[in-house]
Amino acid sequence: MKTTLLVGAAALAVALAVIAPAPARQAPQQVGKDAEPLPPAPKADPKSQHIENPDLKGLIIEVLPDKKTRRVLIASEVCLREGPLEVFLCKKGTKEHEAIVRADIDALKIHELLLLAGAEPGKPTQFINPKTEEPEYKPATGTKVKVSVHYTKGGKTFTHPAQEWIWDRNKKAIMPHGWVFAGSIVITDPDNGRKFYAANSGDVISISNFPYSMLEVPAEISKDDANLVYEARTEKIPPLLSKVWVILEPVIDKK
Repeated sequence: MKTTLLVGAAALAVALAVIAPAPARQAPQQVGKDAEPLPPAPKADPKSQHIENPDLKGLIIEVLPDKKTRRVLIASEVCLREGPLEVFLCKKGTKEHEAIVRADIDALKIHELLLLAGAEPGKPTQFINPKTEEPEYKPATGTKVKVSVHYTKGGKTFTHPAQEWIWDRNKKAIMPHGWVFAGSIVITDPDNGRKFYAANSGDVISISNFPYSMLEVPAEISKDDANLVYEARTEKIPPLLSKVWVILEPVIDKK
């Protein structure tokens, strides 16, 4: 009798499964469907001149009317809106899992335009004394560089410091640090002699201390510290794949 009841219950369950409609499947979210387009390249002054190499679309040097002040504009794309950060801007195809924006541009070309804008490269963070080979920390050096973002969100255009997209979980505030032009390094392949600008491995504008950073925070922030402290400020960042101008403005000491 017990066996008969069990068989009957199983048969009823199968019948109901056939008769009852399957639950509606939710369509997967289309990444980028709300992406904002790239706004016109901004000018610090209406009389500024934008110079763009036809072979390097999306990379502009802006010369202000005084002919001395210059900025570098990089066409970029939002690749992360949520999660821990180690990098602000990476080269496309490298560190998108820990950077807010990416750019499909050779970082060496950005370096060259920063030189034209008057910035002087220093050195990335030092971890080891090259003479004694003992641990010795020295912060990154180089010309200070203001980093800003210019983008559209919800039909409005915004321009503000890049730090406003980086949240310090411990202090409940935006990242307090700025950046310096550390300048990365050039690595020569011993087998074929080819040279590689190391920031192209991903560390174009870093939040952590990396030996290959082009722009770096001049403060002691290890990779682990960055993961524990800094995260993307999701509510302030436009949708994934939105286009953004990243603006680099060297802070030149007046003599």
